[in-house]
Amino acid sequence: MKKIIIAGFVAGALLLALSVLGLYATIWFFPGLAVQYFDPAFSVDSDKVILYYVHPFVISMALSWFWNRFKGVLTGSFITRGIEFGLIYTLIATLPMMLLIYSAMSVSLTIVGTWFVLALLQGTIAGLVFEKMNP
Repeated sequence: MKKIIIAGFVAGALLLALSVLGLYATIWFFPGLAVQYFDPAFSVDSDKVILYYVHPFVISMALSWFWNRFKGVLTGSFITRGIEFGLIYTLIATLPMMLLIYSAMSVSLTIVGTWFVLALLQGTIAGLVFEKMNP
């Protein structure tokens, strides 16, 4: 259990850094995309902003538990297992949710696409951390 929690916190810290860097990169390199976040479809309540910073830790703890249960099925090298884990997470959990969000919310396909890529990066980075810390 200790390995799951420690690996989850390490992955969460890396995912938080990725999220913050991604936020600034989006503003700097894709300002047209960043402007879409001012749409009324997105909540701007300042009391909910903490959820942005908590999310990487929630997802990394869930993925750490999933890794612990599923790691024996993955084969190959360090990189292969991390990428395969990221792909599995993205296809099972993210793709159906992105389709649901795109069909129900007023968001562009570009935004949904960036969320999909972010989830793939999150899953892969988490998989690499878990492979290193909890092989």
